[in-house]
Amino acid sequence: MTPSPAVRSPCPPGACNCEREQLLATPETDLRILSLTRQAEKVLLQRLENIQSLSDLEHMQRRMHEQLGIRVAIEPGFNEVRTMRGIDIRVLEQPGLCRKTRQEIPAAIRRALQKHPEIAYKLLDSHDLLRDT
Repeated sequence: MTPSPAVRSPCPPGACNCEREQLLATPETDLRILSLTRQAEKVLLQRLENIQSLSDLEHMQRRMHEQLGIRVAIEPGFNEVRTMRGIDIRVLEQPGLCRKTRQEIPAAIRRALQKHPEIAYKLLDSHDLLRDT
């Protein structure tokens, strides 16, 4: 008898738009996101906040997609980038992903970029924004 994997507990009614019930009701859907329990979410956010390099950030993006199906897009914003707020960090919509988690992931990445601005510079350089400097 194999133990069932931990599944995230449901959000309070009206507090979230994660569509958890619809995800569970649909057969043959990707349920990886439901393995992100509240405790695992805390570990993920702590890990994101403590990234040390651009390659570490890219590695975390790949792992979040592989393990949970979460896609995070990080790119320079439409206007001029003067602060970390100018970097656009988006968690793409996904059934089962809580609203709070969609807000906390970009916030944790921004805190990491503020601690290590060299990561932001390399990110901007990877998008060829610093080519003339």
